[in-house]
Amino acid sequence: MTPDPIGVAVIGAGMVGRAHANAYRCAAGVYAADTPPPRLVAIADVYEPFAADAARRYGFRRAETDWRAVVDAPDVHAISIAVANDLHREITVAALAAGKHVLCEKPLAPTVADAEAMVAAARAAPGQVGAVGFTFRRSPAIAAIARQVGAGPLGPVRHIVGNYWCDYGHDPQRPMSWRYRGGPGSGVLADIGSHMVDLAEWLCGPTRRVGGTTMTTVVTRRPKPLGVAVGHAGGVALSNEREPVDNEDICTFTTGYADGAVGTFALSRIAYGHANSLRLDVFCERGTVSFDLTRPAEFTIADDAPDDDVNGIRTVFVGPAHPYVHGGLPMDFPTVGHGQNDFFVFQARAFLDQIAGTGDLPPCPDLAHGLHNLRVLAAITAARQDAAAATGSPVATTT
Repeated sequence: MTPDPIGVAVIGAGMVGRAHANAYRCAAGVYAADTPPPRLVAIADVYEPFAADAARRYGFRRAETDWRAVVDAPDVHAISIAVANDLHREITVAALAAGKHVLCEKPLAPTVADAEAMVAAARAAPGQVGAVGFTFRRSPAIAAIARQVGAGPLGPVRHIVGNYWCDYGHDPQRPMSWRYRGGPGSGVLADIGSHMVDLAEWLCGPTRRVGGTTMTTVVTRRPKPLGVAVGHAGGVALSNEREPVDNEDICTFTTGYADGAVGTFALSRIAYGHANSLRLDVFCERGTVSFDLTRPAEFTIADDAPDDDVNGIRTVFVGPAHPYVHGGLPMDFPTVGHGQNDFFVFQARAFLDQIAGTGDLPPCPDLAHGLHNLRVLAAITAARQDAAAATGSPVATTT
């Protein structure tokens, strides 16, 4: 039986955890009133000041320093997991065993084996929602693009080009954190490339082959922090000791899809001046459509609809005719604008709707979807190893 209201908690009070906390606070204010408003119960973080601050800022009843207190709490029914990747498996399996609904951040786990165990735990709890958070699926502009391609007016995708450039790792004085540990494939590929792989499959269909992977680490050592930082931020005292970086700053690769499309991708966490720049260019049989996260409330399109003398690439401002906008924003009309924090709100509402069995938003991808994503990431990493062996052959992904 679905609790009324649904008690929610967030494990992790860093950058992404705060996005989840704010999303739950706002979820009751979007779309129809057919889902009970969530009860904001707890924020957990091993660093108590972060947990207490997030609980205060976003209206949660209490702060915890042990995630087990959240998993064991009878007034918590649903949990967002927004902590370091190597903690995802233990927390998810325990939460599902305790009867909680789970929304776990991407990438689902550090390894395919860990993700398989999480999927098995979800299958052993069929009455609970086990979901993975690919928030860019909640972008109104990208969702509108998905309607245009494939069976839409632009037709099948021929070529997709994706760039996701960030600069959080550009400064060699940024402190060591879990994001810089874990081996090849666990760096920029897992962190932001997981989003790009997911979006490309949404628009192009299942990945069938990958190849040509390159991975480069430019900042090879980072200082140990003497304090605790939020997310990618610095601002903490640093020791004189430096630790080796285990994973990649830059990654490029190519893909092939079941319907014949090909993809080329470039990822970076040291792209100076690009704080959070995701761009997609999608070339289709009957036109081209593009999205740039620095202008999240619009997309561009070129097709043969206008007359030749006025044809060209044109900008479409996202509005109530597009997904998520009507009822999802207080001022839900074109040019008002929205951003990535809103994507988290739409995701939280979809998760709550799934739990309650209400609403008509697309459901959150399940844990098996997150496992598939990890298998594609593993194949991309293996393609790098293949290239190092000078064979140059692409790597088939497991479906």
